[in-house]
Amino acid sequence: MPNEPNPPVEAAVPAASLQHEQATRLPLQRLFRALTMKQRERVSAFTLAELLVSVGVLVLLTVLATQLLNNAATIMTLSHRRMDADSQARELFDRMAIDFAQMIRRSDVDYYLKSSTTANDCRLCNRQRGNDQIAFYSTVPGWSAITGAQQGPISIIGYRINVSGTTLSNRLERLGEALVWNGATSDTRSDGRPASVIFWAPLNPWANLTTNPFDIIGRDVFRFEYYYLLKNGDLSSTPWYATSSVRGLQDVSAIIVDVAVIDSKSRVLLSNSDIAGLAEDLADYNGQAPGGSLAGWRATLDGNMTLPRPALSSVRLYERSFYLSSASLGSP
Repeated sequence: MPNEPNPPVEAAVPAASLQHEQATRLPLQRLFRALTMKQRERVSAFTLAELLVSVGVLVLLTVLATQLLNNAATIMTLSHRRMDADSQARELFDRMAIDFAQMIRRSDVDYYLKSSTTANDCRLCNRQRGNDQIAFYSTVPGWSAITGAQQGPISIIGYRINVSGTTLSNRLERLGEALVWNGATSDTRSDGRPASVIFWAPLNPWANLTTNPFDIIGRDVFRFEYYYLLKNGDLSSTPWYATSSVRGLQDVSAIIVDVAVIDSKSRVLLSNSDIAGLAEDLADYNGQAPGGSLAGWRATLDGNMTLPRPALSSVRLYERSFYLSSASLGSP
């Protein structure tokens, strides 16, 4: 067997050194990798300052979202209150439009109207301070206070603010009492008057305030004011311009009604005496142009510093003109 040559000693030494270096480098690499991973873990974690900032931002966003929700709820509440007041005023004015449109305009029947002086055919016409009252005959069906049923097509119609001091106080009520047109009846009303249209006699529907058939038509209406548009174009608190006589309202072209409404939720913030005093503060009509009375009322409400502001800001003001028909029924 031939002898193989032995490797040189110089070749074996580098190989041994290389293996030793590799053996030494491997633990160092593992240690470096471990340190690197720990550094990476340390770098990816949140610091205390970062946590505080994050929590602060989250709290701020929560507060902003809560404020937005509260503001939205407040706006919705105010909107619903305004819609309720608008709906109530609309229903009231629609009912008034029917009653005024069918008013009996004759000079041989009496009226209960606002006026600066008394007329010979309107013996209860007088100046009305504060809330106004109005009553007239109208060809609308009414409820009989005698039979307890609808009776005839003629009624005494009236509007006023209840001032009884009870839970019905400071609310607009309507009188609709059915009567007999031809006067052929022996029945009498609760105040002793015949249950028929009374010719040439004072019309006083407020004579007996406890038994007349009044109905609450504006549960949140606490101020009622009206004035007249005359046929000569003048605005007046007196229903005539030619002579001191109503003459079946022949000089009146339209009746203009102003009302103030406070919604039921805001109403609980005020007592009955507060509401009555507020109604007195809203001035009577005094020759202002259309809308002038409401502007004065709004200025009074804005200047009131004694009553709760949320209640005052919830008061809604409305005005409507009711034009009377030009026809006159059997005017002598």
